[in-house]
Amino acid sequence: MTKAYFNGQADIWDEKIAEKDGCKLESISACLTIEPGATILDVGTGTGVLLPYLLAKAGAEGKLIALDHADKMLAKAKAKNRHVNIRYICADIMSVPLADEICDAVVCYSSLPHFPDKPQALLEIKRVLKKDGQLFICHTSSREHINGIHRRIPTVQNDLLPDAIEMTLLLTNAGFTAIRVEDNTDSYFACGKKR
Repeated sequence: MTKAYFNGQADIWDEKIAEKDGCKLESISACLTIEPGATILDVGTGTGVLLPYLLAKAGAEGKLIALDHADKMLAKAKAKNRHVNIRYICADIMSVPLADEICDAVVCYSSLPHFPDKPQALLEIKRVLKKDGQLFICHTSSREHINGIHRRIPTVQNDLLPDAIEMTLLLTNAGFTAIRVEDNTDSYFACGKKR
């Protein structure tokens, strides 16, 4: 159901829904402690709003894997970001078609609320992360704002962003350490490291 919803929004997403404030995107990017040369998985890449920022983090030697289950959203991302270092995969987070321990970082920008089974999705993310690899969950709006928007849209009304306590518990149960969760008035950020 959410796949159909996002495919239906693909043509208007960048114009009407996606974050257009470059300062907010730059601020989120600055929180991502990713080294040049890293292999980064962008889960729920959508139309690829964050891809240029992730490319800058990864550098010329890095690799990006842009994953989304909505093929029309992924096509928009690919059309905007034709870079040799980006590989596009149309797949669900519940079953990522990647080998174990190949990513240095996984970024979930504006996507975690839509994971149908958050605990299982986090385990799948941990599987593809290298030892000491990092997971970053980020939004350019607060949890309250995002959840308020989602509650008004029948298709995604139950796709909610967890509060700090629940997010910490989800990450802990999935086996992440060095967990940090920040829910501010203008952004949401959570991170953890694979043991």
